[in-house]
Amino acid sequence: MTSPTVLFVHGALVRDGDWWWAPTGDLLRERTGIVSRAVALPSCGETDTGGGLQEDAAALRRALDEVPDAIVVGHSYGGTVIAEAGPHPAVRHLLLVSSYLPPVGASQGSIMSSEPDPVAVRPDADGRIVVDGYDERSFGARFLQDADAATQRAAWDRVTSQDVRAFGTPTSAEGWAGVDSTAVVCAEDRSTTVALQREHAARATRSVELPTGHHPFITRPDLVARQLEAFLRD
Repeated sequence: MTSPTVLFVHGALVRDGDWWWAPTGDLLRERTGIVSRAVALPSCGETDTGGGLQEDAAALRRALDEVPDAIVVGHSYGGTVIAEAGPHPAVRHLLLVSSYLPPVGASQGSIMSSEPDPVAVRPDADGRIVVDGYDERSFGARFLQDADAATQRAAWDRVTSQDVRAFGTPTSAEGWAGVDSTAVVCAEDRSTTVALQREHAARATRSVELPTGHHPFITRPDLVARQLEAFLRD
């Protein structure tokens, strides 16, 4: 059996997925030789085509078409992209990190609507969605409180606008269904409540809880790499 490729699907309202994934991706390559990369999401302006949830899902499917075997890692909104992408023969395992396994008909906006303190967003001049009321310090305190100041600054530099259709389009598939999966619940997450994480994690094959904030693949890459290495032992 060939070694799988790890494909990372990042969360909402950020760009440059390879930067977010690099700490874990680099460690995984050192330990196992496994190649990994991030999928460019049209809704976040990472391609020339643009689009919303459906176009993000199509980008993931195209990436899967290029490899015979894949482990797909979804972070936050990335889980909704995985769901919408539907089943694909290349997918061997899923790792969902502070993420979602939504049923058909759920949108990212509806998933977040029950949160007691959802991340505030607003439309910008181009009719896209941007975070509202944050600066480098407050963004770091909420999303990366367990990272150093330089990492928080670099993360803030990668916050971007996103097509509103990424939030409003209901899912039409359940790409997580029938696939071996691990859901990572981030117990110190200040963005997504632990209760909502656990609700979605209950749909995975198994779940684990890690003592991290919203981005453990940056702050504790060793813990995330360990979860991926467990798939390789199957």
